[in-house]
Amino acid sequence: MVEPADRPSAAGQRLSAPESFGVSTLEPGLRPPTQPPGRQVSIRVQMLDDTQEVFQISQRSPGKVLFDLICVHLNLAEGDYFGLEYQDHRKMTVWLDLLKPTLKQIRRPKNTILRFVVKFFPPDHTQLLEELTRYLFALQIKRDLACGRLICNDTSAALMVSHIIQSEIGDFDETQSWQHLLHNKYLPDQDAIRDKITDCHRKHVGQTPAESDYQLLEIARRLEMYGIRLHPAKDREGTKLSLAVAHTGVLVFQGYTKINAFNWSKIRKLSFKRKRFLIKLRADPASAHHDTLEFTMASRDCCKIFWKICVEYHAFFRLFEEPKPKPKPILFTRGSSFRFSGRTQKQIIDYVKDSELKKVPFERKHSKILSSVGMSPQSSSFRSQVPKESAMSVQLADYPDSSRLVYQAASNGSEEPPAATSSANGFHDADPAQSSQNHNGTGTAPDPQFLNPESPGSEDSPAGSPHVVVNGNGSVHGQGMSGIVPGQSPERQQLSPLTSPLLTDAGCVRHDDEEEARRKFPTDKAYFIAKELLTTERTYLKDLQVITESFQSAAGKEEIFPDSVKNLISANYDPIYKFHQGFLKEVEQRLAQWEGRSNAHIKGDYQRIGDILLKNIQGLRQLTIHLQKHSECLVELERACRSARKVEAVCRDFEQQRVCYLPFNIFLLRPLHRLLHYKLILERLCKHYPPTHDDFRDCRAALADISEMVLQLQGSMMKMDNFQKLLELKKDLTGIDNLAIPGREFIRLGCLSKLSGKGLQQRMFFLFSDSLVYTSRGMTPSNQFKVHGQLPLYGMTIRESEDEWGVPHSFTLFGQRQSVVVAASCAAEMERWVEDIRMAIDLAEQSSSPNTDLVSTSLSDNKLSEDGGADLESEEELGGSRSSLERQGHRGNTTVHVCWHRNTSVSMVDFSVAVENQLSGNLLRKFKNSNGWQKLWVVFTNFSLFFYKSHQDDYPLASLPLLGYSVTVPSESENIHKDYVFKLHFKSHVYYFRSESEYTFERWMEVIRSATCSASRSLPSTTRKDLY
Repeated sequence: MVEPADRPSAAGQRLSAPESFGVSTLEPGLRPPTQPPGRQVSIRVQMLDDTQEVFQISQRSPGKVLFDLICVHLNLAEGDYFGLEYQDHRKMTVWLDLLKPTLKQIRRPKNTILRFVVKFFPPDHTQLLEELTRYLFALQIKRDLACGRLICNDTSAALMVSHIIQSEIGDFDETQSWQHLLHNKYLPDQDAIRDKITDCHRKHVGQTPAESDYQLLEIARRLEMYGIRLHPAKDREGTKLSLAVAHTGVLVFQGYTKINAFNWSKIRKLSFKRKRFLIKLRADPASAHHDTLEFTMASRDCCKIFWKICVEYHAFFRLFEEPKPKPKPILFTRGSSFRFSGRTQKQIIDYVKDSELKKVPFERKHSKILSSVGMSPQSSSFRSQVPKESAMSVQLADYPDSSRLVYQAASNGSEEPPAATSSANGFHDADPAQSSQNHNGTGTAPDPQFLNPESPGSEDSPAGSPHVVVNGNGSVHGQGMSGIVPGQSPERQQLSPLTSPLLTDAGCVRHDDEEEARRKFPTDKAYFIAKELLTTERTYLKDLQVITESFQSAAGKEEIFPDSVKNLISANYDPIYKFHQGFLKEVEQRLAQWEGRSNAHIKGDYQRIGDILLKNIQGLRQLTIHLQKHSECLVELERACRSARKVEAVCRDFEQQRVCYLPFNIFLLRPLHRLLHYKLILERLCKHYPPTHDDFRDCRAALADISEMVLQLQGSMMKMDNFQKLLELKKDLTGIDNLAIPGREFIRLGCLSKLSGKGLQQRMFFLFSDSLVYTSRGMTPSNQFKVHGQLPLYGMTIRESEDEWGVPHSFTLFGQRQSVVVAASCAAEMERWVEDIRMAIDLAEQSSSPNTDLVSTSLSDNKLSEDGGADLESEEELGGSRSSLERQGHRGNTTVHVCWHRNTSVSMVDFSVAVENQLSGNLLRKFKNSNGWQKLWVVFTNFSLFFYKSHQDDYPLASLPLLGYSVTVPSESENIHKDYVFKLHFKSHVYYFRSESEYTFERWMEVIRSATCSASRSLPSTTRKDLY
């Protein structure tokens, strides 16, 4: 063990780390916690990467002082997910109580090693906002796999180990991977599945360590034993069971199988009496359980330990803030005074989101991957101070979310740093060289995880573990910056796995913007066009996955679902999905080579994308027969829904799942729409390249091929778009039969005020090629719109009547049966409605005969009282940026409902433009009153922005419908001193978004304007009529 030396040093400093001036990310600008005076005691702590560090605390310090010292030492902002455990004098593993003095809990500190481990596991691992936190979680999973606590099948075990190896040694190399498996033990029975592990590892080419951590967490969270620590018990009959606690409540296991679960909402009280652990449930007549469940444990101490962790889990996940201490009783006490100490999960999330934390690099102890992010001027001196390691380079991996500096400590301290590549604007998305396997990552809520230590608390320090001594004031005692202790063997001269902040000369953590001048990144416009191809292809593949995996899984569980429809969808979508998996992988590898961030080391000119597009579009032409069948899939699915209510219920239930963030029929048409995207991307490339450019010929040939495919399928595409829109509107309307009939075209929907004897009342109007229907929002669970009446267009006339009625922007519709006076919200809206209605009247008169009525029953039966105003929702309830899609079913967030709340309208031409203007990519988002920028994966489609934590998530965290919003550039008075920032504004709602380059900024502005400004307004009426 390293003995403390009598020389002061800077706070938060570690072995070989540069001076840090005491800055940490826990509380920006604050130093480590102060301690009460008294004799200093050394406490050994084993970290998750098996290194040991020694901290100096006062003998009277509470446990929280030690815990805060560790978090400051690690620069860990989300430290409250972790805890310190040890073996007490009874040889029982217990958690360190942060409120009690440390030395009153640890009787023999010299012989006890505390373990810093994960204590609380969030229901969704995407809530871990820092890469360092996810890395520590991944280390805990690695440890649990190695000691056999995380039980799983061979396939899951092999896949998880392959991600661990990818993060440690990088891309697959047969000899290196085989040797690495021989010398490292990841599973108790690793040899039996070594071939499976290597097969999985082959598929992770280009995947970064951060992405491997994410995938590892994603796979592990699906396991039943993920995060579970079993506490042996017996029920009333003496049956051997085990109890565990999770974020959802108390769980009961028999062996490794969960047999029961008691949710926190059902538990009235948890208590223990001697060896009996009691769960008192809330009264529930439908439940077969007794009011009080009793379990017998080995001793009173076992009961108390489990009761304490239950109390802490409940407080951490269920409370908004840390519980207040109970007032001290005057005469006597009753019950335990134990309470949870620390921030709750909600407080952690709010703190990290609201705080503009400085970006701090850290080191992955076991990773040998060469990093390629820019070095700072301090990097050469920093590397010269790092102790040499034999046969291993250590990477200080960067945060993909936050553009953190990356440093490599090579075996030769005088080596030059690798070439620097990073975003020109201080951030970039995940490494494009990742495998298509990454798209299996999801954002679904995981089961909780609670991890055990690998070694008992009283064991001696393992050989080779480095030590560092940090005193209570945050100073480090050692042998200067080199960290080499006299007499210490070279094997013990390892780096501490987590470095302190790298500071500027002023002693402050360097800001993101200070890095921008030092960063190098491709600046050619062609690169950003190719990157747009990559980002939109990732979203497209996830959309295909909704059909090929999620929907087929849901339909396969229902025997009532027709096999003919399932087989038709599978036969015509699975080949498309497999083809685009390979296409995406090629694009990812090419972008990685273009950026110079691939470790493939293959020479050649890779700053081009036309050759890949030409090759794959020619391959896509071979699948035209499947694309032509997609319209048949949509028709057959609708026919099956009409013929069987249970089939319709299956589809309706699937649309309520979060993974189906759009109406399902839109997903079925995605392959046809994607052809338009390829055509537009190739047009931009051909416009950008001069004819003499090497890539121009391939791009022009690919454009000719894709244009031919679009021309061949365009007729079918337009018919299916209209059919899909009629089917979607059918779900939003009640009181209508046979909406989707041959010959009927949708033209426009939106809000108008209808004038009646009781004044102007808001109504939703739907304009079709043969009739105009007006409705109001009903009170059904899905907030459908109920029909008030319809006006056939055959023989209708229209006249502006603002002067006649004294109502601004009003006009009168004269039908054969009745006349209606309506008013638009503004002159522009009135102009759009009048032009489209006149065009629809012309179309109706050109048809052979008037179509049948839309309304299912007589108008008098359907007509609602004109004063029965609809129950309006507030703007916040609609699904703004902060609201969850879980608030209500997707039918409450459709385009129809957005138009109702925003008092606007959209036409079929707008929908057609929106199909072409789809975009995906990383953006930094900032709210009006917040200081920090949050990096999100953003998808623009269907007039909305959908927000994800990363492109690997299966469903969006939130959405922002853009109809009614205005998009501008921030003014000087708003103090947004950043490049490439645009502002979205609607009433009091203001959001700022920051893109990475001028090209992406212009593209986001272009596509968002297509949603916020009506496209049909700019088209001549003759052109619009041709579209119908």
